[in-house]
Amino acid sequence: MVEVQGDILVLDLDNPSPNSYATLDEIADELRRNGLVEARNLVTDGSGIGIPYPRFPDVARELVKAKVEALVVGGGSPPIRSVQAVAPATPIVGVADDMVAEGLARSLVQPGGNVTGVSLFAPELDGKRQELLIELLPVVRRMAALTDPRVQSPQQLQALQEEAASVRGVELSMHPVTGADGIVPAINAAKAAGAGGLNVLAASLFGSNSKTIIAHTTALRLPAIYMWPDHTELGALIAYGPPQTEVYRQVARMVAKVLRGTKPADLPVQQPTTFELAINLETAKAIGLTVPMNLLSRADKVI
Repeated sequence: MVEVQGDILVLDLDNPSPNSYATLDEIADELRRNGLVEARNLVTDGSGIGIPYPRFPDVARELVKAKVEALVVGGGSPPIRSVQAVAPATPIVGVADDMVAEGLARSLVQPGGNVTGVSLFAPELDGKRQELLIELLPVVRRMAALTDPRVQSPQQLQALQEEAASVRGVELSMHPVTGADGIVPAINAAKAAGAGGLNVLAASLFGSNSKTIIAHTTALRLPAIYMWPDHTELGALIAYGPPQTEVYRQVARMVAKVLRGTKPADLPVQQPTTFELAINLETAKAIGLTVPMNLLSRADKVI
């Protein structure tokens, strides 16, 4: 937890990804840049990392009893909603796919409630990643998407199939997953159905289990694209989106404003300002894939 002159901020990030603790360091560093200094008026506690969705309400109740000043909630709208339900008066700074479309904020400029944070452009980026996957695999006509139905709506998935895949002559099948134990079977089903590429859609469940997904898709020699560019450092083949560390630095700057008295209702929702295309050539070699030069030349990061 972070204590600021008697006020308490708890950093509570759902489902630990391989970068979760590094992300916590980024938050703490950005808070220091904003005058909140470790061991003087700042104490960081990462024990909230890894709490599954069902436990969020109980943990939030405990935090409310502790009179926390603000809550940071990562992982998208499901955990934010579960925390908001038991902490309707506590300021929440969160990270979600689309805060306005998901009803977490009235508008980007004027959120209007006790929730603000960073909105990730996730639906748009899922489509962009599908286009990049098709560019990576120009002769593949059948692909699959790993989805979390708690995050992606049927309308969003239909648009992805029609506007990002079908118009380019690609058949895109959907493979829903709601728990970690369903990830490997879903990937196996996609491969068995003839998918030659996999779009791992934006969802906390997949970010927190990225090592499993990367290892299994590599073993199956199934090219896959991911949300966080940082994950190429863990062996992901290709990724496109905002750097995770930069997103949580944005969160930290918003937290600093909340702790200084700005209400979430009046603190505009932020959006990422930096997007990176990252490619791991070692993984490409391991699965026997040659990355097209026109795609490689546009990469911001090559491993």
